[in-house]
Amino acid sequence: MGKVLAINSGSSSFKYKVFDLPNEDVLASGMADRIGIDGSSFEMKLANGEDHVQEVAIPDQETAVSLLLKALKQNGVVKDYDEIVGVGHRVVAGGENFKDSSIIDENNLHEVYDLAEYAPLHNPAEAAGIEAFMKLLPGVPEVAVFDTSFHTTLDPVQYMYSIPHEYYDKYRVRKYGAHGTSVRYVANRTAKLLGKDVKDLKIIVCHLGSGASVTAVKDGKSFDTSMGFSPLAGITMGTRSGDVDPSALQFIMNKENLSMDEMIDILNHKSGLLGLSGISPDMRDLKHNKDKYAQLARKIFINRIVRYVGAYITEMAGVDAIAFTAGIGEHDKRVRKGVMEALEFLGLDPDFDANETNGEKLISKPDSKIKALIVPTDEELMICRDVVRLAKLD
Repeated sequence: MGKVLAINSGSSSFKYKVFDLPNEDVLASGMADRIGIDGSSFEMKLANGEDHVQEVAIPDQETAVSLLLKALKQNGVVKDYDEIVGVGHRVVAGGENFKDSSIIDENNLHEVYDLAEYAPLHNPAEAAGIEAFMKLLPGVPEVAVFDTSFHTTLDPVQYMYSIPHEYYDKYRVRKYGAHGTSVRYVANRTAKLLGKDVKDLKIIVCHLGSGASVTAVKDGKSFDTSMGFSPLAGITMGTRSGDVDPSALQFIMNKENLSMDEMIDILNHKSGLLGLSGISPDMRDLKHNKDKYAQLARKIFINRIVRYVGAYITEMAGVDAIAFTAGIGEHDKRVRKGVMEALEFLGLDPDFDANETNGEKLISKPDSKIKALIVPTDEELMICRDVVRLAKLD
């Protein structure tokens, strides 16, 4: 039936997976790293376990795409480029323009570029990646899968900020959220594991990684989410602060003689677990560290998750399941345990033995009123399926 490429272009990286249709087997995966930076490299991992890495100059996205296409042939993933029937691209910001994943062509590519002001580090690189594929694989459908699209179902009560509405009217300043592709996959997978229709469930998805968010999913749709106008808001993250009183920021800026750009850089890159601990943004480095600030960082991380989960249970008037996903959610049993312990009074009966190990499964007891699960995310698979759906490849 053909192959679909799932692409995740960052500001300086280019990750990919190659899916074989219709069975959705992953034939190859890898990344181009440090694009436009000295010391760049290209990697391809094959399904048979072979791993090919080459140190090569990668000045831009088009070079990365060329290296990928060349490597696909060299390693026998495709014999001819005609086998590639679609390419899907993760794009951070879709604004209010894109309420669903969309086929991108020369007529609407500019919209992805124009949305750069909402995601300046990501959208330009992602648009450049789409443009490179258009040039090198002419005629192949290019599908953009937006992180924000899943959250366009939010009600104004959830997405409007309590600031003069003219800023929304003029500039569309509002909550957009992120991690939508991951949440969409995890919510549907959670429903399947529970043997229920996702439209009949109230689910809270805890996407806990270096970037972290909590999303309430009701009737199969995003009901509320912790990230805001940008991915900086919400819970504590690896290097991102999450929610902070703006007046505290003004106070710090005045004391330290900082510009707004400098303050935002601190909030994005020097805060979160890194800022709290003074040690590392990686939860694995803090897990067994006895330093009081390392332990405090872990406690705050768990507390902020619980705070949002509790709010969303109230907003939805209940919850059926809580799903843990992404790097920390899938691999840190102590974080999962901390969140579950805080919710025991609401009827979550944890299975702490099951929680001792990772992998997709139920980690609450069978009679638990609220189910808790580990559900590994698969954003690339969702991208592949959106390509199949929109390009009508099924």
